[in-house]
Amino acid sequence: MRLIAHDIRSLHNVGSLFRSSDTFGVEKIYLTGITGTPPRKEIAKVALGSEHRVPWEQRENTLELIRELQMQGWFICALETNKEAKSLLEVKRKNGKIVLLVGNEVEGLSSEFCTACDAIAEIPMPGVKRSLNVSVAAGIALFWFGTQMR
Repeated sequence: MRLIAHDIRSLHNVGSLFRSSDTFGVEKIYLTGITGTPPRKEIAKVALGSEHRVPWEQRENTLELIRELQMQGWFICALETNKEAKSLLEVKRKNGKIVLLVGNEVEGLSSEFCTACDAIAEIPMPGVKRSLNVSVAAGIALFWFGTQMR
């Protein structure tokens, strides 16, 4: 399992993504767009050393990365709330070659990125508020995909 973090504004969210990735066995994180990269004290404060354990790579072109990973047999799932999204609980990939794509805290992911992905998933939320912090949402999705690969 891998993670693409695109245009994440908050370095604390980046640190949290590292920490969740370490917890759920993500083998690599791709940091794209304006997403900050280690070493940064704000990332380290939240990552608690995970930024040293989880391999990461900064990439310039997110669409090119998505296509490259698909050519290698990876299933790319965008985590986004839009009309095309289906419940995260319906997205299953048993072979472990899944990449979760998460986006900006305010704008989310562009339709161009979502269209390029193999699936678009949203977390079912029965409450009034229909959004989560990007690092919280990513943690939920990483946990879900991790359970599907066992």
